Amino acid sequence: MERFDVAIVGGGPAGSAAGHAAASGGASAVVLEKGVPRADRPDRLGPDSTDAAGILDYWVDIMGIHPDEMPDDVVLGELDRAEFIGPTESMTLRSTGIESSYDNFGYCMHRARFDDFLRDRAEAAGASYRVGASVRGVESDHDADADPRHRVELAGGETIGADFLILADGPQRQVTSGVLDQYLPFDVTERLSTRETNHIAYQEHRRLPEAVYEEVAGAIKFWWGHMPGHTAYPWIFPNDDNVARIGLTMPIGMDLDDVSSREDYPLVESDDERVPQGREYIRRLLEQEYGDEYDVESDFPLVEDRGKSSGTETYAISSTRPIDSPTEAGIAVVGGAMGSTSAFHEGGDHTAVRTGAIAGELAAAGDLSPYNDRWKDAIGDELVRNVAMADVVHDYEPDDWDWAFATARKLLENSEGYGLFDTSNIGAGFSAAKLVTTYKRTKFSLRNGKYVQLSASEYAL
Repeated sequence: MERFDVAIVGGGPAGSAAGHAAASGGASAVVLEKGVPRADRPDRLGPDSTDAAGILDYWVDIMGIHPDEMPDDVVLGELDRAEFIGPTESMTLRSTGIESSYDNFGYCMHRARFDDFLRDRAEAAGASYRVGASVRGVESDHDADADPRHRVELAGGETIGADFLILADGPQRQVTSGVLDQYLPFDVTERLSTRETNHIAYQEHRRLPEAVYEEVAGAIKFWWGHMPGHTAYPWIFPNDDNVARIGLTMPIGMDLDDVSSREDYPLVESDDERVPQGREYIRRLLEQEYGDEYDVESDFPLVEDRGKSSGTETYAISSTRPIDSPTEAGIAVVGGAMGSTSAFHEGGDHTAVRTGAIAGELAAAGDLSPYNDRWKDAIGDELVRNVAMADVVHDYEPDDWDWAFATARKLLENSEGYGLFDTSNIGAGFSAAKLVTTYKRTKFSLRNGKYVQLSASEYAL
């Protein structure tokens, strides 16, 4: 049995950040990654951790890594705005309204290269990063003096012993759920069933006509109220060389028969018997936006050497509230596995990296007990915003989105970004007061850690 101070399950942003921090703190650390092939990572297996790969200005500071530290080919383009498009109303944000060390609104990046950068960074610090290391299970000793406290069983028959275990296996929690279950007085799936707590996301890499690319360059675009489902929306993220990621996120297992006013959703057709597949939704979006001038299939071709497979990728994304970790057992859950990423803002590389770094730092110091407080201090405000907004819009239908965008547009005349929720004004009218008050009340209800759906006190240790 090999021995390490810290074993990390999952080699995505959270896992690599944990490995880097642990090794930088003088601990022996191993990152265990099963490895997934990608068309845009042809010579190297890496993590199955894909999202729309955009970072906003203040996210740079949350993440703690400035793009100047990355290889030149990671950042694909700078962003100067976010466009939110309802069925008939829209609004544009040109500032998040939050102070940051990054000068632009944000940037888009090449996710596979970002993953490789984080891996190389962890290895340079002294962490061992092992690809093809599928974890079959974890056996833990509840005795804090056990040596080792955790035994990670690999599919190849090897065993890794470690004093501390960091779970970074993403929102599907293939390992995390089994580990946490032994510390809970109820079945872990009661709270963390992936079909109920996650969304499914699908995206395509398409080359845009020159005029269309010039139109979307610098913008991340989201269409709300165009498809049914809580936190369901398509998007376009510009990349480089006239290529954009065009995708969507939606709940898993939604029944179209349960959707009221389905005729009001622009991307739902009257003869649909079930929720359209991702590729069909994207085709309809492109037809809606550009079909009058272009032949979508020929003028917006798939770029087959990008993404996971033939220009496309499908992945899970967390839509649930975050969870605390059973730190007394020497375990920290980070990134998507803890629910710090969010379907509301399409991912969360910044929160994944930050939580991983905190866990790795504390494990190297030999004490994970501050972890639950540390991650709340670092990313709590960000998660409260996301949870509050997601709760506010939970039952929104197309007309509600149009109302919200028209109202927010008025509020933006006297504020920037998230600042529109700080105060309303007489000129913006009753609707503005209603929108601001609803958000503030929802946010207030989440104070004192109430946004956490599984608290540390619930673990039986």
